[in-house]
Amino acid sequence: MGGSMNKSRPLPLYQKPWLSLDDQVYQLQSRGMVIADKQVATDFLRHVNYYRFSGFCLAFESSRHQFHKGVTFEQVKHAYDFDRTLRDIVTEALEIVELDFRCAVAYHFGNQYGAFGHRETANFFRKFDHVKWMNKLYNEAMRSKERFVTHFKTTYSGFPDIPVWVVTEIMSFGALSHMCKGMLKCDKKIIAQRYNLQPLDWVSWLHHLTYVRNLCAHHGRLWDRILSIKPQLPHAKVWQQPYMPGNNRLFTTLMILNYIMVRCPAVVAFATEWRSRVEKLIANPPAVANATQLMGLAANWQTHPLWKSTSLAN
Repeated sequence: MGGSMNKSRPLPLYQKPWLSLDDQVYQLQSRGMVIADKQVATDFLRHVNYYRFSGFCLAFESSRHQFHKGVTFEQVKHAYDFDRTLRDIVTEALEIVELDFRCAVAYHFGNQYGAFGHRETANFFRKFDHVKWMNKLYNEAMRSKERFVTHFKTTYSGFPDIPVWVVTEIMSFGALSHMCKGMLKCDKKIIAQRYNLQPLDWVSWLHHLTYVRNLCAHHGRLWDRILSIKPQLPHAKVWQQPYMPGNNRLFTTLMILNYIMVRCPAVVAFATEWRSRVEKLIANPPAVANATQLMGLAANWQTHPLWKSTSLAN
């Protein structure tokens, strides 16, 4: 039977009715939201699912289904628009970081084990499910329509076995994260050194960024989310309290992305411009009293050593 079950009594069946657009607007008003222009609200809810929009209402509620006095439709819509822009900005940085990680793994693994070293179980941690991982890679190769994969398939024998520098281009970010988790410690150490990180921290960051990437790709609310897959942070004091209030909010993700980008010489200029856009966006946050805390921002976060630094020393 699907779902969890309370030992004392079963969970009730879902019985909430379908709501028309007019009913959706009325329900928001009945919960205390001020709606100056019902047509504007209706048009918006015709475009954005009420269920999605209700997630952005949570930060504006004083109790379940009851808004703080004076909360307006425009304020919640601003939070929605803020989050959409935030996800776009974060996604841009994720692309930079993901490509750098893919390149780092391909370069090291190819150098250490050759073009097809990823096929060898001995090159991974003994508990790594190498067979399952390889089968997924074969499936990815068979499905791929990338020109470089088609070229390999029609030019060389052995397909779907392809070189590791091709593998790292067609596998998902999640599969890359899984591969890195299964690597031998010596290989993790060498790649992590590229970013001045400990191996466990680097692998943890990969997992965290994969999670954030999936959130953004599926248009999940990001700005005030408690991130369930938390990154392990370095022991250096700039990564610990009070410099970092925690590791389960947006602020930590922003710091990680910036930290990696300033270690990619080809994109340092982009990183500088990216930080400016983040600062400009956050200067006009959603209109809730604790917006700073909901994003996990440290006090005076714009002057945080990790945020302002373009040095590789931190």
